Amino acid sequence: MGLFSSKKNTNSNVNWIPLNSIEQLNELTEFSKEKPVVIFKHSTRCSISTMSKSRLDSNWVGTDEDAVMVYLDLIKYRDLSTQIASDFNIMHESPQILVIKNGVCTYSATHGNIDAKLVKAAL
Repeated sequence: MGLFSSKKNTNSNVNWIPLNSIEQLNELTEFSKEKPVVIFKHSTRCSISTMSKSRLDSNWVGTDEDAVMVYLDLIKYRDLSTQIASDFNIMHESPQILVIKNGVCTYSATHGNIDAKLVKAAL
């Protein structure tokens, strides 16, 4: 899983993997048939998005075995955010978290509704 490898961020309970290409998104979608994929769409210019990510980072209780945790900097990779909206038939919002299983978005939440316990339950 070369496109999915990353180092653990010591300031986070989440082992975020940066999403930065359409090819990686396609690979993640296919991989979701084996293990859930969680995509967090983050606007690095938005305080609400920063707060949501910080809450996830501190409240996540899980392991790499539970899901592949993916982080999208949507300011830097806006085209990927658009592709995600198209691929999973969801409206683009930010911040936004998606759970992808079997190639389909089975759960999504935005803004203040992003909660680590609810994401974990959706896995």
